[in-house]
Amino acid sequence: MALGMGIGWRPEIARTVEELPGLDWVEVVAENICPCHLPDSLSRLLARGLTAVPHGVSLGLGGADRPSEQRLKDLAERATALGAPLVTEHIAFVRAGGKLTASPQLEAGHLLPVPRTWDALKVLVENVRIAQDSLPVPLALENIAALISWPDEELTEGQFLAELVERTGVGLLIDVANLHTNHVNRGEDPAKALAELPVEAIAYVHVAGGEERDGVWHDTHAHPVTEPVLEVLRELASRVSPPGVLLERDDDFPPSDQVHGALAGELAAIREAVGCGVQAPPAPHSAPPTAADREAETSTGSAGSTDPSARDRLGISQTALLASLVAGHPAPEGFDHQRLRVQRRALAAKRASVVARIAPELPEILGPGYRPAFLAYAKGRPMGSGYRKDALSFAEHLLISGRPADVRARRRLTRWWEDRIAPRPPGRAARIARAARMRLLRR
Repeated sequence: MALGMGIGWRPEIARTVEELPGLDWVEVVAENICPCHLPDSLSRLLARGLTAVPHGVSLGLGGADRPSEQRLKDLAERATALGAPLVTEHIAFVRAGGKLTASPQLEAGHLLPVPRTWDALKVLVENVRIAQDSLPVPLALENIAALISWPDEELTEGQFLAELVERTGVGLLIDVANLHTNHVNRGEDPAKALAELPVEAIAYVHVAGGEERDGVWHDTHAHPVTEPVLEVLRELASRVSPPGVLLERDDDFPPSDQVHGALAGELAAIREAVGCGVQAPPAPHSAPPTAADREAETSTGSAGSTDPSARDRLGISQTALLASLVAGHPAPEGFDHQRLRVQRRALAAKRASVVARIAPELPEILGPGYRPAFLAYAKGRPMGSGYRKDALSFAEHLLISGRPADVRARRRLTRWWEDRIAPRPPGRAARIARAARMRLLRR
């Protein structure tokens, strides 16, 4: 399906997105919308005839566990609510541990790379097939950016993606910024990856900005698109005409009087880069395997079927890595210790930023002390659930330890925590009683 030129829809730039000329479609972070109550701005775009595609970030198809039925149901509901022609997710794992490894479940709060091994491929193939059978529209998967490399990998990124497409018929969402990131951080040649992957399977392309710090490229989605990323886009466009290209910008937006011009300029640069390539017609894309094909493949014991030991081995290795990154465990053998330290800091910083965004009262109450207090808390307390639970656990940790020192700030934090820890928000009578009690305490 031809999508055309698009941009990531975010609440912070909703009005600007509505006003940008030449847009054909938008992508929406699936977990950030409610299918029964779409944002007004998004509804207006749909009424104008723009296509909207839900982009999931929490499914974790590259993890050792089978995908959650509830998460798949949620993603399907969002696809239906948007009338989307497809849904997208990532080739990544986001959690580890739990029943499979008889250990506490750990959440990364971030997309982490899957080892490019035959074991990991077997598990990913089965997980993708489960997802495909649960979704009402086709699925496409995105290559991710990574700071770290797994030891003893058996396939290149292009080979890994080609095998995945061959075994499942899944579409590809190719992020050229991620290819550039992996070039800087892991020495992988974007041109080689593009030459090895089945470009005819590309559903659309992501383009995003980032920055280099101390020799490490950070895929921030908070900076303008750089020339090296546009060069990778030109390389891709020389091989295939992508059905859709989308600009991702998630944070640190320009001032309101400049954001329209800044985003329009980036979209123009992307259009030019896509037009510069000698576009070749796509080769025929084979149809996804049928249920009969899958049954036959499984019965013959081919590499596409999953034996329990593959999940066990993958679960153990991913749990060891994640425990090192978020729970202070020793680094697994074969990993670059310096890169693991960089990844640990990046995960902790992102965790602090996301909690501040979803619970803005916390940095307001704690002031400049919020970030150091949260980073100290996170160092010994890995996230076992989502960010909202993390925010509550952080507040509870502070209160138990008698912080913040300022009495008024501690009262405010106590009220904030009590309002949210209850099964349901306090009613009007409870709020009035609490306000009266606090007035008495101030006297």
